[in-house]
Amino acid sequence: MNFETFNFHPSIMAGVRALGYVIPTPIQVQTIPPILQGRDIIGLAQTGTGKTAAFVLPILQHLRPGPRGRVRALVISPTRELAEQTCEATNGLGEQTGLQSIAIYGGVSMEQQTRRLRNGVEIIAACPGRLLDHIRKGSIDLQHLKILVIDEADRMFDMGFLPDIRNILRCLMNPRQTLLFSATMPADIRCLVQEVLHNPVTVQIGRTAPALTVSHALYPVKQHLKTPLLMELLRKTKTESVLIFTRTKHRAERVAQQLVKAGYRAVSLQGNMSQYQRQAALDGFRAGSFKILVATDIAARGIDVLDISHVVNYDMPDSTDAYTHRIGRTGRVGKTGDAFTLVTSEDTAMVRALEHLLNVPLERRTLQGFNYTVPAPDSKFIRPPHQLGRRAVQKQRIGHN
Repeated sequence: MNFETFNFHPSIMAGVRALGYVIPTPIQVQTIPPILQGRDIIGLAQTGTGKTAAFVLPILQHLRPGPRGRVRALVISPTRELAEQTCEATNGLGEQTGLQSIAIYGGVSMEQQTRRLRNGVEIIAACPGRLLDHIRKGSIDLQHLKILVIDEADRMFDMGFLPDIRNILRCLMNPRQTLLFSATMPADIRCLVQEVLHNPVTVQIGRTAPALTVSHALYPVKQHLKTPLLMELLRKTKTESVLIFTRTKHRAERVAQQLVKAGYRAVSLQGNMSQYQRQAALDGFRAGSFKILVATDIAARGIDVLDISHVVNYDMPDSTDAYTHRIGRTGRVGKTGDAFTLVTSEDTAMVRALEHLLNVPLERRTLQGFNYTVPAPDSKFIRPPHQLGRRAVQKQRIGHN
């Protein structure tokens, strides 16, 4: 099967060919036809499965013949990076359609966005908070909306955006087609589905577990030796681009600084950075001028870089879902990848939860030549890692049974 099967307009197929799309991914195969038929959709799929094009292409097909200068499609995204990624995909695939799109998010000039909106756009990819600001100001009019996409709904819920989503939905008075995409389906999202989707088609691509193209390894280490072990791992491992996850933005910044001092082309991505700095870090990582990106979970949402060979969990994530999202950045589009996790004695509960999810024991590795016996500095300077409580681990197990 190829993209010609969907009978897209020639102007859209030109964008498909320009971006090098040849064979549709499973979620594209299963969601594009019902979206083209006007059906509501629940798409359950992990990051990196091609879901952005799965909704962008039918949106372009639906909107191409209609009036211009009115907002007729809205994509709600949890982060600025994902909104930008959606807008870039829309511009690339729809370059010859004449349809205009814009990414709307906080941290940049609202007036500049307002001027752009006045020029007329048909497609908006927006974060909830800034979108509500524009709706209240009157600079975004949604009365002509035909298609609504709620992207990464579970992450939206995790970040506390559900009240904002409900406020946005109250502004949509006319019938529309609604597409909801999520990696998982927690209870609050199920309630939202029942409220806003009409007789939806559900498409699920695989189970919510790490991709089979990724290998997993644990590196037991004491907290104070994590950075030296990370350095040694990077020195002894053949890598392309590496994505490192930390629990806090301060640790992301510090680890990146230490890597730079050690001679690595590294940069951090975290909440203390300005939008310009965040975009420069992402652009540099995509272009390869930075080979290592150190990020927090929230900051990393929307990163779309195909050649990430390794994901390193400097800190153990708080949940198995977070682990799945993290390592979903590698082993994409048929490639293989490696996930390394630095674990301390405090991470035992999460290791058990991950092994329950994967249904296999995780390999424990010891790095040959590394000195694991270096004593810790004064304990008052070591921040204890966050521990996953017994109730949270039980919840993880229940959620994946």
